[in-house]
Amino acid sequence: MLSGLPARIAVTALAVTGLLAAAPSAQTAPRVPAAVSATAADPSSSGVTVKMPAAVADRLGTDRKALVDAVTADVLSRASDTGGLAPATATGRLAAEGRKVVVDVRSASRDWARGVAYVEASRARHGVPEGWLYLAHRENGRWVSGLEGDREFAAHVAGSPLVGAAERRSMTAYAERAAAPRTPEAHGAQVSPAGAQANTNGLLLPWMPDHYMTLTGGPHAHDSATGHWSALDFAGGNASGLVRSSREGTATSMCGAGGGWTRVIHPGGFSTDYYHMRNATYYNGTAISRSALLGSIGTDTCAGGSATGPHVHWSLRTYDANYNGQYTWLNGRTIGGWTWWNGSGQYSGCGTRLGVTACPGTALYNRTG
Repeated sequence: MLSGLPARIAVTALAVTGLLAAAPSAQTAPRVPAAVSATAADPSSSGVTVKMPAAVADRLGTDRKALVDAVTADVLSRASDTGGLAPATATGRLAAEGRKVVVDVRSASRDWARGVAYVEASRARHGVPEGWLYLAHRENGRWVSGLEGDREFAAHVAGSPLVGAAERRSMTAYAERAAAPRTPEAHGAQVSPAGAQANTNGLLLPWMPDHYMTLTGGPHAHDSATGHWSALDFAGGNASGLVRSSREGTATSMCGAGGGWTRVIHPGGFSTDYYHMRNATYYNGTAISRSALLGSIGTDTCAGGSATGPHVHWSLRTYDANYNGQYTWLNGRTIGGWTWWNGSGQYSGCGTRLGVTACPGTALYNRTG
């Protein structure tokens, strides 16, 4: 647990044929909670920003600081830029780069709390933040936090009253799935297209089936730096710039209301991230259909990073056998009917389908089969 870390409660409110998919059902956006007034210590020394609806703050009372400390400690231990550092050193390093840890407490009930936490990306370079859903349980007077991807989170999903039945089924499958073995990142690694289709459970590209967008960035690391090349960038096309869910699942607006970052946890062990959107619909653990509207392509940087033009940054996530949540490889996997391959460098890779190759700058249709 991270003791003695000051925190702020910030003001928030809260070109081939394919099969035509049915239009998604209408979604009702959840009500955004009322805001809470700013309280507590000067945040400049901590680098931690806390978001919390007034009702949740009242319910937690003075115990909210201990909750925030527990979640913050988990975040700092998991983030790639701060793992292994002492909390003060970690937050100091982030602050020197103009970055903060954000802990968003969305709901609380008795000895349970849930929300979203993330580390902002640097705004000085192109990149994307690291973030997690979390569940926390107060046990023997101490908050035990579980970040999406660890065993505590999986255990909390099974018992928390803040997780609905349908959401629990998807989250449990997600947390218990062992990722397929890693494949070489090099271009040309061979994976059976049929097997790749199966291991993504028919995920679509992030717009309506049988419409097209232009590939603006081939497989690259989610943060444009290190790790599996898990992300693709798309813009333009005849989909009206509307970003839609790759499959049904549970959606969460990672930055809160008005922010352009959404995560959807899908049945079968995968989740997908969508960043830089504008006019994003607010979701908070909300069940959505396949191709549900998430927002529009944009340049939003609600949690850091940069964007040079309107697009959606789409990323694939899964878990390894130790429940470590990670952005996973695209190389050899089939998404939206296209099998994706790494290039010689980040952003240069292409998709293939029925003898057609689509590299950056190519418009491609989103296919269901």
